[in-house]
Amino acid sequence: MDVQQFHYDNKIVKKFLYATIFWGIIGMTVGLLLAFMFIFPQLTDGISWLSFGRLRPLHTNAVIFAFVGNAIFAGVYYSSQRLLKARMFSDALSNINFWGWQLIIVAAAITLPLGFTSSKEYAELEWPIDIAIAIIWVAFGWNLIGTILKRRQRHLYVAIWFYLATFVTVAVLHIFNSLALPVSALKSYSAYAGVQDALVQWWYGHNAVAFFLTTPFLGLMYYFVPKAANRPVYSYKLSIIHFWSLIFIYIWAGPHHLLYSALPDWAQNLGVTFSVMLIMPSWGGMINGLLTLRGAWDKVRTNPVLKFMVVAITGYGMATFEGPMLSLKNVNAIAHFTDWIIAHVHVGALAWNGFLTFGMIYFLVPRLFKTKLHSVGLANAHFWVGTLGIVLYSLPLYVAGFVQALMWKDFNPDGTLVYGNFLETVSEIMPMYWMRAIGGTMYISGMFLLLYNVVMTIRAGSPVTDELAEAAPLQRVKSGRVAGEAFHSWLERKPIQLTILATIAILIGGVVQIVPTLLVKSNVPTISSVTPYTPLELEGRDIYIREGCVGCHSQMVRPFRSEVERYGEYAKGGEYVYDRPFLWGSKRTGPDLLRIGGKYSDNWHFNHMYDPQSTSSGSIMPAYQWLIENELDKSSTEAKLETMAKLGVPYSDEEIANAQQSMLEQGIEIEQNLYNDPDFVKSYEAAKKYAEENNMDFVEMRNREITAVIAYLQRLGTDIKIVQPEEASASSN
Repeated sequence: MDVQQFHYDNKIVKKFLYATIFWGIIGMTVGLLLAFMFIFPQLTDGISWLSFGRLRPLHTNAVIFAFVGNAIFAGVYYSSQRLLKARMFSDALSNINFWGWQLIIVAAAITLPLGFTSSKEYAELEWPIDIAIAIIWVAFGWNLIGTILKRRQRHLYVAIWFYLATFVTVAVLHIFNSLALPVSALKSYSAYAGVQDALVQWWYGHNAVAFFLTTPFLGLMYYFVPKAANRPVYSYKLSIIHFWSLIFIYIWAGPHHLLYSALPDWAQNLGVTFSVMLIMPSWGGMINGLLTLRGAWDKVRTNPVLKFMVVAITGYGMATFEGPMLSLKNVNAIAHFTDWIIAHVHVGALAWNGFLTFGMIYFLVPRLFKTKLHSVGLANAHFWVGTLGIVLYSLPLYVAGFVQALMWKDFNPDGTLVYGNFLETVSEIMPMYWMRAIGGTMYISGMFLLLYNVVMTIRAGSPVTDELAEAAPLQRVKSGRVAGEAFHSWLERKPIQLTILATIAILIGGVVQIVPTLLVKSNVPTISSVTPYTPLELEGRDIYIREGCVGCHSQMVRPFRSEVERYGEYAKGGEYVYDRPFLWGSKRTGPDLLRIGGKYSDNWHFNHMYDPQSTSSGSIMPAYQWLIENELDKSSTEAKLETMAKLGVPYSDEEIANAQQSMLEQGIEIEQNLYNDPDFVKSYEAAKKYAEENNMDFVEMRNREITAVIAYLQRLGTDIKIVQPEEASASSN
């Protein structure tokens, strides 16, 4: 049989590796800055684009899509060519994938700090960037599938199965979660509202973790661990069970992020059931990875690549044990909204994704430059510094999570809350935040050790741009199953059928959960007193979204005695029917705000935004002084109302036409309320007089952003208060 010679494309692998390291340092640096903001809230005071609320989504997007995303592409492009015995289908598509992805990351790095966000967790980017993501992702999938179709290796190895499932599922998740109606070039409103939006978002959010942070990395594990250990995968049968059970079960688990919320009970229970089942395929994969090292454990002592990979797989096992445990309602009641969840997420991110990426980099760089790693000692030092960093990061946050939960739920014998002031909890866990910052500093220090080691390795070597390889061409065989051929063996040589079956497996759970919630009205009972936001309240809500307030404040009071006592009546699904997007939140660094309306005066909110510590001693909330200085942009208010009306919010033509007058009247009312504070009157009138004397423009308080924010905050939770008890009870059943 003739043997064909061809070349692997290493250029694209190197580009993605360089991008992985670069964006990894950037993303982790932003994360470290955020960690120090908990300790020094005024660290970036007065700089709107460096405020916590705007930087937090930048950190998560940079780490997930820039650092991990580029690592995925590097590993997939390297391993796929070798597993399929073929150069990538198209060098042009490879480069479109690379440069397009980097431009998307740059777009995110610009728009998120400027406040252009959809506020959906892990999907904050606005609609034009969402479209770009879909296009570049299709280019990646086209390249991968094209390579599979021209392969010289008949059977598809398990890593390729995971790559295919990743491509299909991420495409489905991204498209359906990102459906929105644009208002302008960088503003849109979600196609879903309230409860439905929450379900679709966490169907996406949980499975972004599953199919972006997990399945592609499992594919990389199945390739790089056997290669680094020079051992075959422990069990082929276990890999089959692992793959199909994982992709089928994972897609159902999203609702466990919404337990005790206004989501219908049947959806919550489905999420819990499948989340508990998820431990079996997850641990099956972990066992398959670790047992691949049988007979090679002596190498782990000296080989830093294997060290990183062993801890990565162990971290995966820990995170995938903890995930199902956190989905149990009694555990979730303790952990949700606390720093426990932050610890859980970072065990997965820092150990599983981070360490597997580091191991892959140390494996690939010497091979791509025909040399040895510059310093095994430095790589081992990176391993130990990084491992200690993970421990110092996560353990204090587990403690903080328990402290928060216990303090929030603690009652006096007379039935009052022991810690009625939310800030008492914040003060108690500050030492844990210090330790988290120290752990994060150690982890990123390891990144700089890696950078130095990689640069020195590259300098010592010579690049292998197009690596020569040879393999026999693929001979056509009978399309049906050969006698004695197992079904899965047949499927492994049929990539189209494999992809179709994987697509069906991931669609079932999504369809069963989402379609009834969207179409069956009884899942979201309406409440007659709940009305759409006024134009000024809607503008205030958009500013609230812009500033990332949802990153620290929830708007979901769960039906617990402690929460009802602290915040007020528990949340009803009908309260959120006009919320596009939903703002239930996933972390309480500050208190829940669902019932904040009317609780404090307009002056209190004004002072709280200007100087949080003046109203709340010990607060770690940053100041939002630009809200008080900035003029409210009312130019697109009518367009916003028209877009909402197209989505089903009952704004009449008259309300839209009178939007400017409505905002002015409500703004004047709030401005007059602010005059109740003598200090406000003194400073405001002085500023006004100074402007007049110096012929400067002066923006009346009624036309400033703070007024819109106050209007929104004072609206929150007030609809439900005017409902008669019998009606509220009937509506919630």
